[in-house]
Amino acid sequence: MAHSERARQWVHVGSGLFALLLRLLAWWQAAALAATAFAFNLFVLPRIGGRSLYRPLDHARGYPLGILLYPLSVLLLILVFPSRLDLVAAAWGILAFGDGFATLIGQRIGGGQIPWNREKTIAGTIAFIVCGGVGGVALAVWTRPVVTPEPSLTFTIVAPLVAAVAAALVETIPVRLDDNLSVPMTAAAMLAYVGLMTAGATAAARPTVMAHLPWAIAVNGVVSWLGYRARTVSRSGTIVGALIGIVIYAAGGWRAWVMLFATFLAAAVASRLGMKHKVLLGIEEEREGRRGGGNAFANCGIAVFAAVAAVTTPHPAAAWLAFVAALTAGGSDTVASEIGKAWGSATFLVTSFGRVKPGTPGAMSLEGTTAGVVSAFALALVAVSLGQIAATMIFAVVAGATAGALAESVLAATLEGPGILNNDMLNFINTAVAAVVALTIA
Repeated sequence: MAHSERARQWVHVGSGLFALLLRLLAWWQAAALAATAFAFNLFVLPRIGGRSLYRPLDHARGYPLGILLYPLSVLLLILVFPSRLDLVAAAWGILAFGDGFATLIGQRIGGGQIPWNREKTIAGTIAFIVCGGVGGVALAVWTRPVVTPEPSLTFTIVAPLVAAVAAALVETIPVRLDDNLSVPMTAAAMLAYVGLMTAGATAAARPTVMAHLPWAIAVNGVVSWLGYRARTVSRSGTIVGALIGIVIYAAGGWRAWVMLFATFLAAAVASRLGMKHKVLLGIEEEREGRRGGGNAFANCGIAVFAAVAAVTTPHPAAAWLAFVAALTAGGSDTVASEIGKAWGSATFLVTSFGRVKPGTPGAMSLEGTTAGVVSAFALALVAVSLGQIAATMIFAVVAGATAGALAESVLAATLEGPGILNNDMLNFINTAVAAVVALTIA
């Protein structure tokens, strides 16, 4: 049966209307319906003409991955946020209307392509933000009355718009991770993040942030330029790195910025160590170790979110712990990788413990792992000396960084090769896992 992508996307959009039921159902009833929808898509849909919605790859694998992930993602959202069905509704709306209309309008209009992903158009991305944002707001407003306590109208309007922008950007990343998973998870994470912010905490921090801002701009302007001249960062790395540094300095002052610089310095030095050996093996970092914008955000994005949370939420201590854990994970992982490539005597995959060549995605070595743990401990000590965390949190930070590195190795060994995840996404996941583990231990 001939495949119709247009029909598939209209079904994708129309399925979002079922989110209206979230106002009428208890969370467990909504979860049961999502599970039923998954079973329907798996067993019944193919027998009633649903194969026309299958893409060629779906026919090849024997099942429609995206069509199954859609209700599965909704089910996961409901289980994670049973008391906040407004967040579920907003994320569902962004998935249904944003992702669906991005394809429909992008194919209809065409036009300019996203520079980093030629398969995505600018028109489609704009459609994603507009339609996803409007759909998310509409469904969040509709579901708001059944949430206790009732969220503020400002949050209900602003948060889905911010989440739609974040999800649209993630959707443009050139990987094979299915949008029916990445889009709602990104949207839900951003909605929950914005939900932590309070007007009181933001107002209380505003004078300090504004006092830091001139120094933040001046220091990061100079350091970023020097980094570019020293060939430690590319042009995009210079710009993104400067923005990251400005946000962190403005939020946390010079101590937070020194912590950021310490992790960058550790990664930059490790990238240059053993360069001749790595070049001979063909496993040296791209651009002679110069960090690009994507790499900068992948390693520091979680830290930026944590720094912003420190001055916009009532949980600054937890936010700064997440900040330190994320930066430590990014820096120590680079040290482990670079030392392992330069001097690792035996490299193996953590998933099978089989020997592999240095530089293989997900590969680990005793030398590299040891260097990673030692550097994590050293960076945690730097954070303590700067007053970013208490000495009692050193173990939490080192454990978080180690857990993040292990998670990244497993995912790299299994998902990087097929193109489902790329190195930048793996680095981001590494730092996110580290922050979550550290907060859990704390």
